[in-house]
Amino acid sequence: MDILSDLEARGLIHDTTDRDALAARLSSGPIVLYCGFDPTADSLHVGNLIGLLTLRRFQLAGHLPISLAGGATGMVGDPSGRDAERNLLDDDGLAKNLEGILPQLRMFLEFEGESAAKLLDNRAWTVGVSVLEFLRDIGKHVTVNQMVAKDSVKSRMSEGDGISYTEFSYMLLQGYDYLWLAENEKCELQVGGSDQWGNIVLGADLIRRKLGQTAHALTWPLLTKPDGSKYGKTAGGETIWLSSEKMSPYRFYQAWISVDDSEVRKLLLQLTFLSPEEIDDLVTEHDQHPENRLGQRTLAKELTTIVHGEQAAASAAEASDLLFDPSADISAVSQSALEFISGEVPSTQTQTIQMGIIDCLVETGLCQSRKDAKRAITEGGIYVNGERVNEADSSLTADHLLHGKYILLRRGKKLWHLLTSG
Repeated sequence: MDILSDLEARGLIHDTTDRDALAARLSSGPIVLYCGFDPTADSLHVGNLIGLLTLRRFQLAGHLPISLAGGATGMVGDPSGRDAERNLLDDDGLAKNLEGILPQLRMFLEFEGESAAKLLDNRAWTVGVSVLEFLRDIGKHVTVNQMVAKDSVKSRMSEGDGISYTEFSYMLLQGYDYLWLAENEKCELQVGGSDQWGNIVLGADLIRRKLGQTAHALTWPLLTKPDGSKYGKTAGGETIWLSSEKMSPYRFYQAWISVDDSEVRKLLLQLTFLSPEEIDDLVTEHDQHPENRLGQRTLAKELTTIVHGEQAAASAAEASDLLFDPSADISAVSQSALEFISGEVPSTQTQTIQMGIIDCLVETGLCQSRKDAKRAITEGGIYVNGERVNEADSSLTADHLLHGKYILLRRGKKLWHLLTSG
């Protein structure tokens, strides 16, 4: 596989140090590359996803990826893309965040076989380095002119409270990472988002000065919405986390269902392993009937599968179809989809299923009063497991239980309530 051509076709190359030289090196045999992830939270988020997937793309092409956890750099904080200084993490906070992201860094790569990946933590080679050693051995080879030329530094120096020496030094630490990996892991390529260009180039230059070796850099465009803002939050402002504990697979799936039609092709190219040819065919079909949201459904299912697995993706898709398609056949819904729904709609656990529908509607809050409940039934707006209720004196029984446990109530098109027995 020509990995550079594939990345270009996906719109995943923003800058390279020397495109021809990098292409020649990649064609000559496997290359060691790395991408860093600072533990700024106890989970990675969708903004980290292109980096994780890029490492996987290189591995599938036969190269040797290193996923680098920033146990050291996370203590300092990268000023890139920020207009204010980060709150510094203490040791306990850093350890908690590392514990959360390390499993996520592992799940995208294979750690055995000919193209085995490695998972490293930069704290391992920085914790024993003294300040004087660092200034002498690293700082000596980097000019202040080079450091202040970085856009994020210039903007912080000209606005607000400026930039602390702590954050200013971040690029030296990242450069040191690249140097250490070049010396000890034979790493020749660092990849990252376009906001990391200055940091990566500094590391490549440091390797040239210290080791007399060529080091390569490759960045991709930041994942942005049509208005220029980063993809990182849902329309409701919720961060799109990769952790199922911080964001359920269902809500993760929903985050992609609502993307604009104009964004479907770009997101499919950059965030899935579907080939560009498959995506072009899919987009053509999508454009013929955009109301069916084929592109968004495919994007949501592919991404949820990548992050949470096939079973979770299937259940999330089923739950989504059930809640947003009034014509869906609820009698055939899987138990796992109902379990997903239980965390997304109001629910009540009850020991007694046998009750009148009127009482049930009032107790669950779907109706404000018995009079309101009777009117809703008369108007044809009440459903039990997708079946319209026509009689106000009807009752719920054990026969209504789905998988012996659930009853799904609906008022109108959007008001749901899940009864759980037991």
